[in-house]
Amino acid sequence: MNVVNKPDRLITYALGSCVGICLFDVKVGVGGMAHIMLPSSTECVQNDNKMKFADTAIVLLIRRMEQAGASKARMTAKIAGGAQMFKMDGTYGLNDNIMNIGKRNVAAVKKALADANIRIVAEDVGLNYGRTVEFDVQSGIMTVRSIGKANVTL
Repeated sequence: MNVVNKPDRLITYALGSCVGICLFDVKVGVGGMAHIMLPSSTECVQNDNKMKFADTAIVLLIRRMEQAGASKARMTAKIAGGAQMFKMDGTYGLNDNIMNIGKRNVAAVKKALADANIRIVAEDVGLNYGRTVEFDVQSGIMTVRSIGKANVTL
């Protein structure tokens, strides 16, 4: 997780089931990014790193952006990732929904942003491939790169 001012850029690599969240306050030129690995800190025994969970990282990201001069009321979000990297076939009595961490991460990120009243203005989520995300705080543009795919500009 990091927060920067324009004209800086933020980047996170290798989003598989993880979700990259970019928050932006265009008025003051403050942007932030978090790389969410898991949906909920309450589901893990070792949850000391609050920045890897959707339910805690988004709260921390908002707080850090506000400390940098952003206003939560002006923040918008762009998200990418949340892929299902491995196909599960019900092996060991587990169903695909429980094991689809990407889908669960996207749902948790969307809930946390909705709870904070932050509107998602663009997204590139799901499917079955990894992504690298670059966020240009100067322009507010998120670029999503994937191997064998055209770049996506959000």
